[in-house]
Amino acid sequence: MSSEGPVSIVLVGSGGMGAVYLRALLDSSASGRFRLEGVVDPSPERCPYLDELGRAAIPIYGGLENFFRQHSAELAVIASPIHFHSPQTCLALDHGCHVLCEKPVAATIQEARRMAVARDASGRWVAVGYQWSFSRAIQSLKTDVLAGRLGKAIRLKCLYLWPRDDAYYRRNDWAGRMRHAGGAWVLDSPANNAMAHDLHNILYVIGGSRERSATPVEVEAELYRAYDIENFDTAAIRGRTDSGAEFLFYVSHASFADKGPVLHYTFEKGEVSAAGRGGRIEARWHDGSVHDYGIPDDEPMAKLWACLELARKDASPVCGLDAAMNQTLCINGAQESKPEIASFPRDVLVKEDNSGRPRTWVRGMDEILGVCFDKNCLPSELGVSWSRKGKKIGLARDYEFSGAGRL
Repeated sequence: MSSEGPVSIVLVGSGGMGAVYLRALLDSSASGRFRLEGVVDPSPERCPYLDELGRAAIPIYGGLENFFRQHSAELAVIASPIHFHSPQTCLALDHGCHVLCEKPVAATIQEARRMAVARDASGRWVAVGYQWSFSRAIQSLKTDVLAGRLGKAIRLKCLYLWPRDDAYYRRNDWAGRMRHAGGAWVLDSPANNAMAHDLHNILYVIGGSRERSATPVEVEAELYRAYDIENFDTAAIRGRTDSGAEFLFYVSHASFADKGPVLHYTFEKGEVSAAGRGGRIEARWHDGSVHDYGIPDDEPMAKLWACLELARKDASPVCGLDAAMNQTLCINGAQESKPEIASFPRDVLVKEDNSGRPRTWVRGMDEILGVCFDKNCLPSELGVSWSRKGKKIGLARDYEFSGAGRL
């Protein structure tokens, strides 16, 4: 690996989150910090910056193997669909790249562990793109937690209602799927995609070191769907970590309102809270003191620039595989807690055109999840008519996702 000149990069994926990375790279291309060697995408026509790539003479390849036949890179930025994260990360590591892989790590904990084995064999690192973890706000909060300033974590919870429409689930061939058509696990859901950040953050801020998150040892889930999809669009999840902290996670893409993330973390010595995208994270101690940690959403590309800085240093990213894979472990347990997704009854579903963008929402669900958040409970414990309780799943050190009872 060269120690001089710009860091060489290959970007895998040019639509969706890949397009976000690409925009940032194109805007900063004159900085001299990096050189974009190529872009990998089997369907580049969907890339909104195709003309700019052509003008910059940046080659596009249909597969990562094709790129490596002609080029090398020091950093691979992988922004492909979930089911490609593990094989593409392992391939990049085999070719000597450090890797920044988008969230989640992978669909299953077994895949995440294979990535860790490949990382260790390569001598390179793998960062995972949970951008809050790279922000000054979260790093400052985690520093205080590690120093014991807030005391022991007791309960951490998050409520996030983010309505999506029909087009969201038609945008590709894996949205809302449990498995891809080729057979690979996807497990796409709000808790494993759009709001995966918030589940990861619950575990990350109370992890025992800067590079680690808390390990969930038990999880139970209630999983529901309003849309015509394989997996869930609404979830209520409760779990317990290896330190004894309880966590509660309430998310939905079939809500009426757009609300959240609303987070409330309870510690022995105080409370940490935030509300809304772009919200500030604030701690209030029982002695009356207050601290404003800032806005984690202020630095969405900090993960990319941090990885560029680390590409030639003997250091590890603040959010790597060891920090991020516990979100995958939790999701796998949640899916097995309720292997049969419960469909909402038709009489509570509301279908509306929404200015030419049809969507579905569940009557009364926003309020129910709000009460669950306030009372630290699951819908079934409120006696909600449509609720279906899941079973408790123990997440032992050797736990593997079996997909029992699934497609």
